[in-house]
Amino acid sequence: MDAAVGVLGGTFNPVHVGHLRAAIECRDLLGLDTISLLPASLPPLKAIPGVDAEHRARMLDLAVAGIAGLEVDRRELQREGPSYTIDTLSELRAELGPERPMVFIMGADALANLHLWHSWQDLLNVAHIAVLARPLRALQAGPGVESWLHKHRVEPAQLTTRPFGCLAQLEQPTFDVSSTRLRQALQTGANVRFLLPEPVLEYIDSHGLYRSSKQSHRGCQ
Repeated sequence: MDAAVGVLGGTFNPVHVGHLRAAIECRDLLGLDTISLLPASLPPLKAIPGVDAEHRARMLDLAVAGIAGLEVDRRELQREGPSYTIDTLSELRAELGPERPMVFIMGADALANLHLWHSWQDLLNVAHIAVLARPLRALQAGPGVESWLHKHRVEPAQLTTRPFGCLAQLEQPTFDVSSTRLRQALQTGANVRFLLPEPVLEYIDSHGLYRSSKQSHRGCQ
């Protein structure tokens, strides 16, 4: 069986160290060959990002440069309409073939809203799901999802032994950082060094992103 691949979607608005550590730890824990980071153009359940999709993708390029096994996939930016995960995973499955394991990585907050996703019941027909959650915390599922969760749940090691169809809980890296809080900090000119990759911070400064007036986000050097 070919080596398993991972998929991590999101708005990445902006990409931060929490995203990268999650991807790296999932890659290492599951022994994934690659993890594709897919920036969404129009996320169906979130507000339209205030930063252009191409800016977000370029920041991702800078963030993963030189990190083995991480790559940026722009396919959702090239598709018109909402960025439905089932469409992306189905497209990737067609490219990978029926036998290669594929793991879609999501956070516990996304699982809680899974019942609102377009065709969520079909996700495991094309991929596995790895849910990042805090240690010892029970997964919270929305209406109609609990029995589905129980039926398909396995240990993480089993995700690479078959192509699709299973769900496992992984320990979430302990980084208390979010894109929302970073955007708020950037708007006020607060020092956000070491929360964003340095090339991403330089890109934000050079393009004047996430702020209403000219200012640097580096703070005291």
